[in-house]
Amino acid sequence: MSVRPAVHLAIPVDDLEAARQFYGNVLGLSEGRSTGHWVDWDLHGHQLVTHVVPGGPVSAGSSEVDGHAVPVPHFGLLLSTEDFHTLADRLRAASVEFVIEPYRRFPGRPAEQWTMFLTDPAGNALEFKAFRDESQVFTR
Repeated sequence: MSVRPAVHLAIPVDDLEAARQFYGNVLGLSEGRSTGHWVDWDLHGHQLVTHVVPGGPVSAGSSEVDGHAVPVPHFGLLLSTEDFHTLADRLRAASVEFVIEPYRRFPGRPAEQWTMFLTDPAGNALEFKAFRDESQVFTR
C-alpha cells in the first residue's frame, strides 16, 4: 500500500479551546481526533497536532531575512498564490495581528514569493507563503 508523503507536526499550546478557535475557526482547518489534552488538525493534508503544555511554546528569537525579523522557531505551509491571498483576507477579517504583514519577497528573482507571519494564541509562529513559480522552491 502506498501512502502520500505528509508531514506530522506536534506543537505546544496552553489553552485547547483557544487553539480550537484559532485553528478551526480562524484558519478554517478541519478537526480530527482529539482528547482533553490534544487535537489533530488537517493542515492541507498534513497532520498538525496541538498538545496542551503548561506555559506553551518558547521563542528562540528571530533571524534577519529580507529586512524583516523572522520569528524562530516557526512552521508554515506553501500555498498557491490564490490560496495565500484568500487566507490573508480571512486573517485580516478576523483581526489577526501579523508579525510580518503579507508582502512580496525577492521580487524578480527565482525565489519570488508572497509571505506572511503570525502567531497562534499560544505564541507559536506560523509562516504562509506562495511562490510565483512553485518549481523554484529550492532554487539556489
